[in-house]
Amino acid sequence: MSQARLMDGTALARRIVEDTAKRAADLTVRTGQAPCLATVLVGEDPASVTYVRMKRNRCRAAGIESRHVPLPAATTTGELVGTLRALSDDPAVHGILLQHPMGAHIDERAAFEAIAPEKDVDGVTFASFATMSFGLPGFVSCTPGGIMRLLDAYDVDPAGKRAVVVGRSAILGKPAGMLLLARDATVTYCHSRTADLSAVVREADIVVAAVGRPRLIRGRDLKPGAVVVDAGYNAGNVGDVDFDSAVERASLITPVPGGVGPMTIATLLEQTVRAAEAAARQG
Repeated sequence: MSQARLMDGTALARRIVEDTAKRAADLTVRTGQAPCLATVLVGEDPASVTYVRMKRNRCRAAGIESRHVPLPAATTTGELVGTLRALSDDPAVHGILLQHPMGAHIDERAAFEAIAPEKDVDGVTFASFATMSFGLPGFVSCTPGGIMRLLDAYDVDPAGKRAVVVGRSAILGKPAGMLLLARDATVTYCHSRTADLSAVVREADIVVAAVGRPRLIRGRDLKPGAVVVDAGYNAGNVGDVDFDSAVERASLITPVPGGVGPMTIATLLEQTVRAAEAAARQG
């Protein structure tokens, strides 16, 4: 069997961002107001600071205004909720990104739910999960949404396929499974307590690895010809899939980096512009 074809998230994300930038420019000319994404960061975790800086730079490159709201590490849940509600009420802000993790002392779910659904461009609220699950208009979680765009770009139709999602986080694993289910895949969720994980993964036509454990899934765990989407990112630029062995067995595979990561940011920018367009239509 020949080596798997790479699913190039970098190239696809570039095309999405180029289109998004044109839409942002058109909207700015038409309304006199650029789309605006507010980023909220609690504390100064180095990785989070880097992620936020990168997202803000990508915003500016796409013609999206970036408003950064840094908060002290000692910020309480109540204070954070107040900040997010104020941003939700601000008509100049079209999207809100709350960087996580945000400290064990903060009720993360309460914070997410303080974001107005029409500004939840990161797809983290209960409302966004519901619209994803029921196939209704709304914002998708950015990484799962980016995964679906990748599958479409490479003509992978989930209908009738067996999809295994390894990971059950609220903003990655669970919504990825729901988006696949909405496209008529038969979905199995796996997690840390799944018995004989390899046997379950071996039945999958589509594998989404989103568990945060480096090289957990190996080539011998895969069904020959499977489509492998590695949404993991671990120290040393390593995904959740052992790429070297998986590339010999899969038909399509995402590299790490350069696969899912760029698609996450492209989806965030696109949804921010879509939120701004919706706000403009409502006057």
